[in-house]
Amino acid sequence: MRTPVNDADINVEPYHLDEHAPLWLWRDALQPGLLDGLLERLCEQLPWRQPTVTVYGKRHLTPRLTSWQGAAGIRYRYSGVEEEARGWPDCLEPVLRQVEHLTRHDYNSVLCNWYRDGQDTMGYHSDDEPELGPEPWIASLSLGEPRDFVFRPKPAGRQCLSLTLPHNSLLLMSPAVQHRYHHALPRRAHANGSRINLTFRWITPRTHS
Repeated sequence: MRTPVNDADINVEPYHLDEHAPLWLWRDALQPGLLDGLLERLCEQLPWRQPTVTVYGKRHLTPRLTSWQGAAGIRYRYSGVEEEARGWPDCLEPVLRQVEHLTRHDYNSVLCNWYRDGQDTMGYHSDDEPELGPEPWIASLSLGEPRDFVFRPKPAGRQCLSLTLPHNSLLLMSPAVQHRYHHALPRRAHANGSRINLTFRWITPRTHS
């Protein structure tokens, strides 16, 4: 495990949902050479789909498009959906290296979400599936249209933090954020542009064999 993020780093903004649940935000995560044209390449080159998920016992089409990528053979199960990665595509591998460099954590997979406009959304949830292990570090890279990202305490508390995540921003969530809070991306009528969010994570090897 690499050393934790340094709150004194002038390039990162620290936040605390509580004293045990820190998160960090970088506003210019990728260099111009890596960022230029990336959103368009992801839209064109990744295999996007709209899966049906199970939420509270009911089946629904996801209100966004998704693509699961990562090291070959890495599997992930969420909301009744099972995904298996086929290997890192060329458009994502250099992004992975930069995210690992900034956050000082390693990742072997990424769940890509394409929010086509302000009507596409993500409901309250935690990234705490068994495959993520007991201490899940989640790094979330935002590209395109700025959107609000909100948090509330478990099990169903009131919203306690809202962050507007701009283009080329990276949010790192510590394990306690998943243990103690839900997060969501609400609908926003004024958001007309596309947004792609890349959530990098480490899937524990013992659960995908």
